Amino acid sequence: MKNILVTGGAGFIAGEFVRMVLSEHPDIFVVNLDKLTYAGNLENLGDFLHHPNHKFVRGDICDGPLVEKIIDDYKIDAIINFAAESHVDRSILEPKVFIETNITGTLTLLEAARDKNIQRFIQISTDEVYGALGPEGKFTEDTPLSPNSPYSASKAAADHLVKAFGHTWGLKYNITRCSNNYGPYQFPEKMLPLMINNALIDKKLPIYGDGLYIRDWIYVYDHCTAVWKVLTEATPGEIYNIGGCNEKTNLEIVAMILQRLDKPDSLIEHVTDRPGHDRRYAIDAAKIIEQLNWNPTVNLEEGINKTIDWYLQNTEWLNNVVSGEYQKYYDKMYKNR
Repeated sequence: MKNILVTGGAGFIAGEFVRMVLSEHPDIFVVNLDKLTYAGNLENLGDFLHHPNHKFVRGDICDGPLVEKIIDDYKIDAIINFAAESHVDRSILEPKVFIETNITGTLTLLEAARDKNIQRFIQISTDEVYGALGPEGKFTEDTPLSPNSPYSASKAAADHLVKAFGHTWGLKYNITRCSNNYGPYQFPEKMLPLMINNALIDKKLPIYGDGLYIRDWIYVYDHCTAVWKVLTEATPGEIYNIGGCNEKTNLEIVAMILQRLDKPDSLIEHVTDRPGHDRRYAIDAAKIIEQLNWNPTVNLEEGINKTIDWYLQNTEWLNNVVSGEYQKYYDKMYKNR
């Protein structure tokens, strides 16, 4: 594969994927399609924005003629669909936009992939499609889908569409389902950068409920190397869970941040819980480890330290993204909780 279309490539995870591919795979040409919503930021691409093997196109994945034109103009071999509305809290406030982007947008890409005989379609999904776990066990690729939020329901629907296109029209696809990502350039509506930003300015750190919700955390670069393995080595039709093997409660993550920044625990503020909050997620990543010889390389302590260092060194980027509309959203989410 020489020419790939990455959707959502000005966002957090896909931006890391674009930077990784351009840095490590000089024979690959990347077309980057992004609508540049609130979470899309060309600053995330840095100098790679003008890399000779990179073409940025501003546009919507729901725009079928545009997607087909990109495939034709750049002779696209594979599509990696990272583009999504991805924040659970926002899906509770405004579910409609999640249906439009995550379901209709995926359908639009699938139709173009089918009609243009794309060699591989990679759907970037989430462990949240599986629902919640009890205190024991882990999600495997065979765990039934049981989404509990508008966000996860929209992603589960997209996964079903991808499988349907594979079964009905023979589209060569793979689906990846990853645990919680963290790292540089993450928009601070998500927990880890939100807590880092608030701690840096001695602002209260809002923790939902008792703070004992458990997630599996993975450094974003490790996620991207897994996606590359799937793109280049996986058998079509296979689904892969991707996890960092780092189960921690929200309170444990916040404690690590406060300790690293030498901030007091008194900054923690427990707030009214999110509706329908899933108690625990945990990923069994044995399949991708065994079949594709992939392993996470960054442990949690190292990854959080690297992430905090990045935010400390990029205060201008952080200040730019937390101004204006972000403050209105933050007040709407946390002011009266």
